Amino acid sequence: MPKGTWHVETGILLARQWGYALETDGGGMWQLDVPGSARRYLGMRVTVEGRRSGFDMLDVHRIWPVDRPIENPWRRWPTLIRRFGLS
Repeated sequence: MPKGTWHVETGILLARQWGYALETDGGGMWQLDVPGSARRYLGMRVTVEGRRSGFDMLDVHRIWPVDRPIENPWRRWPTLIRRFGLS
């Protein structure tokens, strides 16, 4: 696979000596370039979105637990507009 391709992968987030890794459901392993805030997801099943930057390296743009779907922030606008009487 060429570098720079976009990936969405699901698996278990692990801590390794080089940083974080994602063990995918298919048995593969990705090294992750992800902020330290991902620590809260260690040992959990997560989905990551990111761009491939090396042979087995993903630069992560988003990460979230599988059991909790990511919320679309645009869905809140109509509620906020009504609440503040801007409609």
